[in-house]
Amino acid sequence: MRYITGAVALGAALVLGTLATTAQAAAPAQPSRTGGLYAPTELVLTVGQGESRATATVQRAVTLSCMPGARGSHPDPKAACTQLRAVAGDFNAITGATSERLCTKEWNPFVVTADGVWQGKRVSYSYTFANPCAMRSDSDVVFAF
Repeated sequence: MRYITGAVALGAALVLGTLATTAQAAAPAQPSRTGGLYAPTELVLTVGQGESRATATVQRAVTLSCMPGARGSHPDPKAACTQLRAVAGDFNAITGATSERLCTKEWNPFVVTADGVWQGKRVSYSYTFANPCAMRSDSDVVFAF
């Protein structure tokens, strides 16, 4: 009796496995995404408190997609994409911009990061600001979330 139960269980497993494989083969194939007219641009931007990417505690994170249209969870994706296009995706040009705003000289570091793809090229960027005031005055729109 024990052998019959084992044989029935094995047979049932084989039948179910065959049906699952057949169902997957019968499902219509998803169309593959072509390059289209635009190079992909998909970014994850973060702001965190700490001295480096490795030690920072992420406080906020948003997504930003600029092609074909500006979208994502960023509060102003259109303005952020416009700013990135103006500097050809160079995050150093955004974080290194000087401002007329006066800030204290306290050391309370904040790290901003950008990871993803900008116009088809892999991006991994981080920059440490001395304090939140410096971050708000220098980063303009891209990291304003």
